[in-house]
Amino acid sequence: MSGIQSLLAIGALMLFGLVTLRFNSAVVQNISLEVENKVYLTAFSLADDKIEEIKEKAFDEETITFRAINPDELSNLGPDAGESNRKLFDDIDDYDNDTTHIGLPYVENFIVSTRVYYADPTNLNLILTSGKSYYKRVDVQVTSEHLSNPVNLSFIFTLHSK
Repeated sequence: MSGIQSLLAIGALMLFGLVTLRFNSAVVQNISLEVENKVYLTAFSLADDKIEEIKEKAFDEETITFRAINPDELSNLGPDAGESNRKLFDDIDDYDNDTTHIGLPYVENFIVSTRVYYADPTNLNLILTSGKSYYKRVDVQVTSEHLSNPVNLSFIFTLHSK
């Protein structure tokens, strides 16, 4: 084998090595992106599950048995006396400041936090700092050490009463 053939063989091996290295890094990057997408999908599902759980509850402690009510008669946000765990929650605002730690087989330490606010009837994106309304905004946030950004999901609940 002559010197030129040896150089060509070495060059071919170097080129093959570079192509293989690029291919391997692309595969690894693709796998890590797939795992990250699964984690985000799971976080979104956990937030949606919390919203669906809350949808099953009464709008307010005062509306568990339906009656006409003025906004001033609505209860304060947060669990009522004796509602020390989620199994006892019977209305939307009981979930205010609720935090749940969830561990799953492939990703541990999801934290699902819920906040409940009275929303401004003229602009539902605004939170009432005082007073009450027929609108409650529920914000669910899911965090994890495996998420680069938290997943936030909001829902507006309403009670129309005259």
